[in-house]
Amino acid sequence: MPPRHRSCRTALLVLAASIAPLIVHAQGASPPKEMQAQLQKMPPEERERVLSYTPELRQKVMALSPQTKAMMKKLHDQHPRRSKELTLRQVMQEVLADYESIVSGIAADNAEQAADSARRLAGHRIPKGGLLPYFALDQVNDADLGVLQTMNDAVEGNALKLAVAADKGDMAGAAARLSDIMVGCVACHQKFRGKPGVSANLVK
Repeated sequence: MPPRHRSCRTALLVLAASIAPLIVHAQGASPPKEMQAQLQKMPPEERERVLSYTPELRQKVMALSPQTKAMMKKLHDQHPRRSKELTLRQVMQEVLADYESIVSGIAADNAEQAADSARRLAGHRIPKGGLLPYFALDQVNDADLGVLQTMNDAVEGNALKLAVAADKGDMAGAAARLSDIMVGCVACHQKFRGKPGVSANLVK
């Protein structure tokens, strides 16, 4: 083979070797054996959810402590309504609509509306893929996710207490829970969401 052809062939082989890992990564390489063993121990629904993650997120999730994994499982299990289409933002829009319906019910002295809306808020849908895909990758760790239970109790726990108060006709007691719910919402947003709609294309 002429030297020029050998040089071209060598260059092509080097190029192929360099892009092969990228192709495998893009297609979603099979999880390592250790990760496969962990996946096999998961309930089918949880395993399917984790396998829908990108390799980067999957690795972060599998590295979480048993305590954090158990906490996340508990949060998911508390919500039997699962969506295969809605994003977390769409679910949060539903939560806001439920909150506004609670306010409307209390203002109109409609205890049934307030109680029903509060329970619907507390039992909101789980978005497509679960909760974890909607966190920044650098927040998928034990320290950051560890605050979720407290925030969840502030929002959903107080929503359920509001519903109980409304069922008893204690509309003043129900109204007192509104601020507790919103404080929990704001705390979660400040921790995980940031200011919505901010553009990276503005100089200031």
